[in-house]
Amino acid sequence: MPFHPLWLVLILVVVLIIFGPGRLPELGGAVGKAMREFRKATSEITSEISNAARPDSNTTSESTAKGSTSEAKTSNS
Repeated sequence: MPFHPLWLVLILVVVLIIFGPGRLPELGGAVGKAMREFRKATSEITSEISNAARPDSNTTSESTAKGSTSEAKTSNS
């Protein structure tokens, strides 16, 4: 279904009839807040996935340092 400007005008007229001009700013604010929350959630999920997929160099260096420390302790005993 192709987007046509007439559809947008028709939807806006129906919303205006149903909710009235007094509630339109309130509805617009609610829609804007919902869009901001959605963008925030998707960006957080995207960053978590990219951080989980990226190998962390600190984790590997810490694990090798712990391994060498434990080896040194066992060789001293």
